[in-house]
Amino acid sequence: MQTKVEICGVNTSKLRVLSGEETERLLKAAQAGDRSAREELISCNLRLVLSVIQKFAGRGENADDLFQVGCIGLIKAIDNFNTELGVKFSTYGVPMIIGEIRRYLRDNSSLRVSRSLRDTAYKVLSAREKLQSAGGREPTVDEISKELGIPREDIVFAMDAIVDPVSLYEPVYSDGGDAICVMDQVRDTKNTDESWTEHIALSEAMRKLGDRERMILSMRFYDGKTQMEVAREIGISQAQVSRLEKNAIAQMRKYL
Repeated sequence: MQTKVEICGVNTSKLRVLSGEETERLLKAAQAGDRSAREELISCNLRLVLSVIQKFAGRGENADDLFQVGCIGLIKAIDNFNTELGVKFSTYGVPMIIGEIRRYLRDNSSLRVSRSLRDTAYKVLSAREKLQSAGGREPTVDEISKELGIPREDIVFAMDAIVDPVSLYEPVYSDGGDAICVMDQVRDTKNTDESWTEHIALSEAMRKLGDRERMILSMRFYDGKTQMEVAREIGISQAQVSRLEKNAIAQMRKYL
């Protein structure tokens, strides 16, 4: 008794497996215009689509969407397959399905990445899967670079380009209370809304001062000079610098 395995709403236990002779007969009939033969081919080859979309799992894409796009690739394969070449249909159909899904991912990405960069990324993914199967471990960037003959920098750039962006409000942890979001872990504690407001208010207060008072405060608190150094540079006494500084700060406090 077959176990029911349902993927994307398709019960795989109910999908009939076609023999090579049946597939060839149905292909010829479908390409001659027999719609029932075409529909039977599509139904019986849905396992091809389901096996392909498993390779694209973990990328944040909706599996049902990928399944529908994969079915388009399957239909194109059925319509364009040449039965006279002596090639298994699956050998032709799988690359067609993969190509259709890759085209969908490229055209519907939230970030626009050049086609050449995205193609490089897919070559890297294929090479990584091949090396992982052969070696039983995750290959290094250098090993993938050697396998493809592509500089390691291009591999890194290509893989970064296809990474899906994450929302700053994406929850990363929750212990039953308020969830911790990505923003809580990467936020800049210096450049907050409050600090921007304070900076603007301070700039406005500085504009209310005279040129000499602004220069004294700038030299004292931005350049870090002593009152004696300021006095020597602007040609007044240290007592005058102290008085002007206190008056300027008092004016700014009053304004703020």
